[in-house]
Amino acid sequence: MKACISELGTCQPVSPTPVLVRTWIICVMLTMTGAASPGGGHAAEPISRDDAIDALHRSVEFFRTQASSHGGYVFRISEDLSLREGEEKVGQTTAWIEPPATPSVGQAYLEAYQLTSDPMLLDAARQTAAALLRGQLVSGGWGEKIEFADQDRKQYAYRVDSVDVGKRHNTTTFDDDKTQSVIRFLMRLDVATKQSDAELHEAVMVALDGVLKSQYSNGAWPQRYDGTSTPASNARLAASYPTTWSKTHPKQKYDHYYTLNDGTIADLIATMLDAFDHYQDARYLDSAMRGGDFLVLAQMPSPQPGWAQQYNEQMQPAWARKFEPPAISGAESQQVMRTLLVLYRRSADPRYLHAVQTALPYYESCLRNDGRLARFYELHTNRPLYMNRKYELSYSDADVPAHYSFVVGSSLSRIRNELEKVSALPKDRLWVQSDPKPAKQSKSLTEQAARAVATLDSRGAWVERGQLKTYPDADVSRIISSKTFIGNLRTLATFIAAEKN
Repeated sequence: MKACISELGTCQPVSPTPVLVRTWIICVMLTMTGAASPGGGHAAEPISRDDAIDALHRSVEFFRTQASSHGGYVFRISEDLSLREGEEKVGQTTAWIEPPATPSVGQAYLEAYQLTSDPMLLDAARQTAAALLRGQLVSGGWGEKIEFADQDRKQYAYRVDSVDVGKRHNTTTFDDDKTQSVIRFLMRLDVATKQSDAELHEAVMVALDGVLKSQYSNGAWPQRYDGTSTPASNARLAASYPTTWSKTHPKQKYDHYYTLNDGTIADLIATMLDAFDHYQDARYLDSAMRGGDFLVLAQMPSPQPGWAQQYNEQMQPAWARKFEPPAISGAESQQVMRTLLVLYRRSADPRYLHAVQTALPYYESCLRNDGRLARFYELHTNRPLYMNRKYELSYSDADVPAHYSFVVGSSLSRIRNELEKVSALPKDRLWVQSDPKPAKQSKSLTEQAARAVATLDSRGAWVERGQLKTYPDADVSRIISSKTFIGNLRTLATFIAAEKN
C-alpha cells in the first residue's frame, strides 16, 4: 500500500488504514487528472468529515512537533527538515516573526479552533503564543526573529529573561507587519480564553503600551522603536515637496522617519482598531484616529495628491533603502486609501473620505498601459521611476532588480467601489458590527479539502515543489511551507465546520 506525499504523486510505503486507503484513491485520481497540482481545476472525489478531521490532526501534530522550534515557525523548511529559512537562513533554535511565520501559524490554529472547537488546536495556539512571549523585547514588541538557544538569547533584551538592556538588542520593528501581527494574534487568543492567562494578558498590555509610546505627536509611527521616548514632531506640519533631492542614496539612517513603507502605519492603525474592539479602551481608538490624522497630513499637495513611502521631520519624502527613493508611492498609497475608508466608516470624519476622493482620480491617471502601477512616481514630473541593477535611478523598467517590486498590481477599481459605497451610506449605517457567518459547504470547498487530504504525506506534511531562497547552492527542490500549511489548515477546518452545520 502506498500513499502520495505531494501533488507530484511521489509515493512511499505506509500502513494501510481506512482513511489512507481512501486518501490513496483520491490521490491517484488527483494525480491522473492533474487536480493535485497547484491551480488544478479538476473536481476531486468528495471526502468525509472524519477524513478531514484525521488529516487536520496529523498535519497539526507534524507541524508543531517537527516543523517548529520551541513552538515558533519559519517561512520554509527543506523536505528532510534539515534546512530552515525566514528572510534569512536560520538554525534549528530560531523562529521567525514576519508573516507567514510564527504569529500567522498561531492565528491559523486559533481560527481553526474557533471553527471546530477542537482542543488540540487551542493547545497548539497556546504553544505558539508561549513561544512569542519568549521573544517579546523590553521595548514592548518583537524584532525579526526569536532565539531560543541560551547563548544566542544573551544578545537580546527579552522581557522574560529579566535582564538589564545594556547593549542588548531591544528594537521593536513595525516593518512588514512583524510586531503588529504578533499583537493581533495574542489579543485574539487573550479574548478567546477570556483573559485567563495572566502572563499572556500582561504581554499584550505591555505591547500595546509600546505602540502608544512609540507614536509621534502628529500621529505617525517610526519603522522601529527601541523603547526610548520618540522625538517631538510638529503635529500640524503637512507634507510638502523638497526643492531639490539627491538622486543618489545618502546612506543615512531612516528607521525614525514617519513610515508608510510596507504597510507600517496602516498595519498599526488596524491593530489599534482591533485593540479597541477587544478591550474597549478609548486610548486605542484615539491612537488609530490620530494615525488617520497623520495620513491626511501626509497626503502630498496637487499635482500629485498621493503618499510617499516615508517622510523626514520636515514632512517631505525621503530616501530609505538604496532602492527606495523620495517619490510618490504606487503601492503603499493603495493601502493608505483602504485604511482611510475604514477610518471613515468608524468615525464618519469627512477628512478621511475627502483624502481618498482627491487621491483616487490621480492614481487612476497614473496607470500604466498594462493596467498596473509603478512603485514610484518622480516628484514634480510624475514620471514612473525605476532602478536598474546597478541601483541607479531610471525611467525604464527593462533592467530592474528581481528582489523588489518596482511594478505593482492595481486595486484601484475595488477602492473606487468601496468609496462609492461608503459615500452613499448614511452616517448611522457606516459601521455595523455583525457576527461572522457560519461556514457553508460548497463544491469548491469540498474539492479543496479533498486535495488537502490527498496531498498530505504519511508524516502529516504537505510537501511541494520549491526552493529555499537563502540556500541557492543547496540541492533542494521540495519544501514544506508555512503559507501552504496555513491555507490547508483553514480549508480543512472550514470544511469540518461546514459539514457540522
